Amino acid sequence: MNFPCRVLLLLLLPCFLFLPAESHAEHPRVITIHAKKYAFIPSEITLKKGETVTLDLISEDVAHGLSVKELGIHADMPKGRLVKITVTPDTIGDFKGQCSRFCGTGHRSMHFVVHVVE
Repeated sequence: MNFPCRVLLLLLLPCFLFLPAESHAEHPRVITIHAKKYAFIPSEITLKKGETVTLDLISEDVAHGLSVKELGIHADMPKGRLVKITVTPDTIGDFKGQCSRFCGTGHRSMHFVVHVVE
């Protein structure tokens, strides 16, 4: 590598070192969760403790709901509408959730799990 290229690289390197941290702070990670009779897709997600995440919730067939009490998640999911909720878990563990709106005979089998890791 010639001298001018090395100088340019050294001048630009500090800019790239700070870019990812600012990016994550401004734009939380987004996880899309679909609900349909009688399942959430995906049925399990993994979050990091202290990380703010946006959940995009979409019901494909009838009205559903998502409730994970220990994480303060409770959202109605009207058919065909995008619902956005933000969560920042502060406790490590596995948290069970479920559909919170009766959606038919298989309603009781609609389970959801959030794994929160360090």
